[in-house]
Amino acid sequence: MSASGPAVPARAGSAARRYVVYLVCVALAGWALASYDLNLLVLALPAIAHDLAISETGLGMLGFFVFGAQFVITLFTGYAMDRLGRRRVWMFCLTGTAIFTGLTALVNGFWSLVLVRAIASGLAYSELAVSITIVNEQLPARGRGFLYSIVQGGWPLGVFLASGVYLAAGGLGWRLVFLFGILPIVAVILGRIFIRESDRFEHERALRPDDQQRITLRELFLIEGPIRRQLVLLSASWIFYGISYVATNFYITYWLTTYKGYSGTDASKLLLVSGGIGFFFYIVGGALGERFGRRSVLIWSGLAVAPLTVLFYFAQSPAAVAVIYFVLYQATNGTWSGAGYAYQGESFPTRIRGSAVGFLSAMGVLGFVLGSLLWTWMSFFGNPGLTWFVVATASSLGMWLTLLLRPIPPGLELEEIAA
Repeated sequence: MSASGPAVPARAGSAARRYVVYLVCVALAGWALASYDLNLLVLALPAIAHDLAISETGLGMLGFFVFGAQFVITLFTGYAMDRLGRRRVWMFCLTGTAIFTGLTALVNGFWSLVLVRAIASGLAYSELAVSITIVNEQLPARGRGFLYSIVQGGWPLGVFLASGVYLAAGGLGWRLVFLFGILPIVAVILGRIFIRESDRFEHERALRPDDQQRITLRELFLIEGPIRRQLVLLSASWIFYGISYVATNFYITYWLTTYKGYSGTDASKLLLVSGGIGFFFYIVGGALGERFGRRSVLIWSGLAVAPLTVLFYFAQSPAAVAVIYFVLYQATNGTWSGAGYAYQGESFPTRIRGSAVGFLSAMGVLGFVLGSLLWTWMSFFGNPGLTWFVVATASSLGMWLTLLLRPIPPGLELEEIAA
């Protein structure tokens, strides 16, 4: 008997193994298509702005509303998972993404674009929180982190899918490109019909009536103890990560072309190579987490970011810039995410796992918002080096808070961790 009740017995045999493979594949496809939707907007934005006569200020407002929707929807998604079930919310998020991805083709002005894309992007990003929860709860203890790192690798696959589709069909117009995006999402929705609800959630729901749900939220946010401490440390780590990520990933093409002498084509090639090979670094992060512990991978990834941003700033030759950025990209994407999100999923007991993971996903978005605002504010000083060192380097020092996180040995059942 543990703090979360008795451990839920794993289904044995080849059928169980086939189900795990199917679950990982469906989750991988879902996260790849969520990434596809989010990145398709980035690629199509210049054409959309031209056709709808949206100013640069309007594009900034669009980004603000999209980030805001991701923050709010992810928060509610986390709570809904603990109230309604993981599978039901998973289906709702991806179905909503498909609907509003298609509706993007019908927008006829700025505010209709804001409404449709805010909802589509918010639901697509919520895929992350639901996937972390439902997949980790159904994976075997041994290899759980490694298997989930494969799911996280869906992000760079989505980037490649969006780039490929836009390159092949962009000439037909951005509206048709978004319509094409519906078909693979619908295919994944159909595939999820065969995904079961988490046994752990069903077991917990049988133990706790609905009127006790408020107690779990109080435990998460108001009661001093190891759960709240873990939530605070992970929240702070992900906020600082998000701030630094704005410089090292969102604005990196601007930095490469403006200050490192790269052409737009060369910058795109560097990002495509980093992202393409980066898929395997997600898996490397998961494998290292199984060997040395996911907290250790988070620590070493976080410790590496600040010095890498300094080396990147002072690098002059294109080859040095490329090599240093490649390593920086993997530290801020593959190894951090490959181990980090599985660590989030196993850090909290089942009764509040959905709410906790949803909250942490929202904190990552908050980091993106704060990073964008900080970058904009620092740019007014007219000192690019200062902007880089504040947003990319100084903020990444906050990732060192991972040193204070709870050690969780790999290979334990979730009930053993919660005990």
